[in-house]
Amino acid sequence: MKVDRRSFLGLGLGAVAGVVVSPVGLKLTDDSSIWTQNWPWTPVPVDGEISYESSVCNLCPGNCGISVRKIAGRPVKIEGLAEYPINDGGICLHGIAGLQYLYDPARVKTPLRKNGDKFEAISWEDAIALVSGKLGDIRANKAPQKLACITDKKKGSVSALFNRFLTGFGSSNLYAMPSLESCIELTAQTLHGDGYTLGFDLENSDFVLSFGAGLIEGWGSPVSCFKANASRKERHAKLYQIEPRLSNTAANADKWIPIKPGTESDLALGICAEIIKNNKFDAANFKAGFNKFAIMVQKEYAPAKVAQICGIKAADIEKIAELFVKAKMPVAIPGKGRGKTGQSLKEFAAVHTLNCLVGNLNKKGGAFVMPANEYISFPEAVLDEVAETGAGQEKLAGSVNDLVAKLNASDKPVVDALFVYNANPCYSLGDPKRVKQAFKKIPFVVSFSSFLDETAMEADLIFPTNTFLEGTQDVPSQAGLAKNVIGLTRPVIKPVFDTKDPGDTLILLAQALGGTIAENFDWASYGECLESITPDVWDSLSEEGYVLISQGAPEGIPDVDFTFLSNNPSTIQAQGDFELTLIPIDNMRLTGTVPAVSPFAMKTVSDRVLTGKDIVVEINPATAKGLKDGGDALLTTPVGVAKVKVDFNEGIMPGVIGMVRGLGHTFDNKFVSNKGVNVNDLIGPVIESGSGLDAAFGIKAKLSKA
Repeated sequence: MKVDRRSFLGLGLGAVAGVVVSPVGLKLTDDSSIWTQNWPWTPVPVDGEISYESSVCNLCPGNCGISVRKIAGRPVKIEGLAEYPINDGGICLHGIAGLQYLYDPARVKTPLRKNGDKFEAISWEDAIALVSGKLGDIRANKAPQKLACITDKKKGSVSALFNRFLTGFGSSNLYAMPSLESCIELTAQTLHGDGYTLGFDLENSDFVLSFGAGLIEGWGSPVSCFKANASRKERHAKLYQIEPRLSNTAANADKWIPIKPGTESDLALGICAEIIKNNKFDAANFKAGFNKFAIMVQKEYAPAKVAQICGIKAADIEKIAELFVKAKMPVAIPGKGRGKTGQSLKEFAAVHTLNCLVGNLNKKGGAFVMPANEYISFPEAVLDEVAETGAGQEKLAGSVNDLVAKLNASDKPVVDALFVYNANPCYSLGDPKRVKQAFKKIPFVVSFSSFLDETAMEADLIFPTNTFLEGTQDVPSQAGLAKNVIGLTRPVIKPVFDTKDPGDTLILLAQALGGTIAENFDWASYGECLESITPDVWDSLSEEGYVLISQGAPEGIPDVDFTFLSNNPSTIQAQGDFELTLIPIDNMRLTGTVPAVSPFAMKTVSDRVLTGKDIVVEINPATAKGLKDGGDALLTTPVGVAKVKVDFNEGIMPGVIGMVRGLGHTFDNKFVSNKGVNVNDLIGPVIESGSGLDAAFGIKAKLSKA
């Protein structure tokens, strides 16, 4: 079978690319408006006055500015907001379909309490009383550290409020889900010190060396990446894409370099070795471990040795190194796919070290080492004796995956109560059945969620939260963006159901608990709190809808510490003994986290990804071994088994099979659930020593006739 370029580009590189780079959104925008109004569960607006309101979409880390069209006060259409510093009028198909989340069948419409195997609606007063009573019992037992919380991210006021609640309660056990942002921050901390994050100036670089980053599949800020990619040709910029599969990004690149999955760090270090050997590096800001690192990489990662590991020619490694050094504004980008899961610190550090070696730090078109955005200012927390006792206890785990492992390893409850906010670990972490098993060992689980998804289904009580169209919330930029922006979501419609902003729920809980916990939440509302804790930016934020903290290259050249890499940390290997390697594929049409994909976006999924209700896996015909193109097969890994459809594809390396991430939901939503398989059900975690990251880029697998 020959590679069908059209099948790779499809809507994602054609229509969707047009949507995100066009201020008007082209035809899909109109289709979205039509589809949104004709779905049976979506109300149709009456004729009336047309108005527009500006806000920010927070459905993904892109955090794009949006303009919401309203008729007689009801929002009917979402477009990109012109001149917003992140997306400047562009928008992706998920943002276009954002209105569907207001009326999604899986919306949690009122507080819910689990009664046996079912949920029953209760009042807000009863829900607050129930949760505060459970938390009061934990404090009465002098074990406040047994309250834990999992949030979607660390940034922003809502995550900060959960952290403040735990601090006042007496617990340090706040955990954020794995993300590109967390990997980038850990990389900056490892190579440059605490208090930094990284941005990549893609829109000005003349040579982008991407180690699997899905610049057209949703990496970082998707619309920003789409725009940077769309301007490449007029800027005469080059993109080299390194990954085992001809993704949309690879098909659009100037050169696709297929390598064996999981060897990205080896190739990056091989390029480092070649640069050092030819004395083409800039050592002005190298402070620790460089000499040891230089000796190590030239010995362990010489091009001839790396070529055998990665499955490419040594001459190609040498050529890449030469091109990268000769470019005026080169930048190397880490993070396979969207960069959220299956990433290792070794890989991120090795790739970013290329930026350090060529001296393109804090320069136009390079990698920006930026101070972490500190715009939130809380009064000092007041702790009572119980909280002081809990604060002195060691944190239970280093990460969400570590917490899950410790819960499953113990016969007694490690955690007495768990808050989960805007996260779905029972779906998006590797081997979700182990996560559900851990949740069952927690006596009381509280979900702060807009949707009754897989994790909310495991909760004992659900506090329903507003969607981004129904409430006010600060939205700081993240995920590798080369500028620092704080946006503000604004309520373009009153809450459709009996829901609240999570900040308001925390204030009610704190007031119900009383004492010093209530003192730490001395605000009448979350809106009042947000204004008081953002004094330096609130005026601009509330008036303009965003604050541009910084853009362009930061001043100064940061120091580089090579100590971590100089010790040559181990490369993660795929789990299992089968011959094939299953890798997850990130697809722009699908989301892998919260919320699940909208019905509109699901309708755009190709039958090369989902045929009926059957998920399709890609395999090179050279390794198909008797399987039929388009036929049924049984996919087996050390973690699970799934029935799949087979797609012969010469654009994936022999020995590798690919499955799209974002399908296989099991909660009650006929539009998006029970379609395909959750690839995470087939891939177990592999924790990287030292970093604690789940670095399982894939897993060994076999395909057999069904």
